[in-house]
Amino acid sequence: METNKPSCCSASRPASEQPAALSDVFISVEPRAKEGMVLIPGGKFLMGTDDREGFPADGEGPVREITLKPFYIDPCAVTNAEFKRFVDATKYKTEAEAFGWSFVFHLFVSEATAARVQNKVQQTPWWWVVEGADWLHPEGPDSHVEERWDHPVIHVSWTDAMAYCQWAGKRLPTEAEWEFAARGGLNQKRYPWGDELKPGGRHMCNIWQGKFPDKNNQSDGYAGTAPVTAFEPNAFGLYNVAGNVWEWCSDWFSPNYHVKGKKDNPIGPPAGDTRVLRGGSYLCHRSYCNRYRVAARSKNTPDSSTGNIGFRCAADVE
Repeated sequence: METNKPSCCSASRPASEQPAALSDVFISVEPRAKEGMVLIPGGKFLMGTDDREGFPADGEGPVREITLKPFYIDPCAVTNAEFKRFVDATKYKTEAEAFGWSFVFHLFVSEATAARVQNKVQQTPWWWVVEGADWLHPEGPDSHVEERWDHPVIHVSWTDAMAYCQWAGKRLPTEAEWEFAARGGLNQKRYPWGDELKPGGRHMCNIWQGKFPDKNNQSDGYAGTAPVTAFEPNAFGLYNVAGNVWEWCSDWFSPNYHVKGKKDNPIGPPAGDTRVLRGGSYLCHRSYCNRYRVAARSKNTPDSSTGNIGFRCAADVE
């Protein structure tokens, strides 16, 4: 398998661009922060993969034994409804709103909005720069999440996710915590449920079916995002850790830091240009980007937002 194909979520904001304004970071902690979270007991597990299906250039391998202390993690990605409660309480403006635009997948843009699109990503032309696209208007100003309150919030940057976590009294999971929780206790399996993508012909996650990037036959029931509790949870009770939306982790991204990095509660490199994304999305397809595997990794700049990036929260055990 080729190792240099970009991820389906590789659209990033230009480094020279700055947002018009961002809300101050605040501390307005939600009560009962850990209510409904899953307690992950911690312990040792084999992280990463040397699978031939993987992308070595992403730093998926080598397989290494990692030790983690117990932690909490949300069973689901943060929903539009939950993010709205945060925005209503704090008046927070996302980076997509501050910049005035975000990346939207081309098939979701209305004819009226498409007529105003002036920029597309050269390497990944299915990503269009859509003015007025944000978490509340995911396909542009003529769209709304009104029928998708139980879907994962999208068009949120790493910075936005961190602001939500601070308000909620939580944090983003480390990459190691995310993978440990996503594996659900299984050892070195390709997916959160085992090694077969569709056991018994049953769809287990929301990914692309058809010919990417122009034809999606939606045989799993969804073209874009699915509700956060769609499909079966893994053995730890976590939903949609494969497909649906990419999820931000706290770590800076590096393809090789982990080779010599610490193996006891690792937190990633001390600095970097991009943050880690895990889990794949509804755009992942075997022919192009099979990063819905549990060991797969991706990255993006902390200020970038797209129509297939969300997050879930973690918390310390006190």
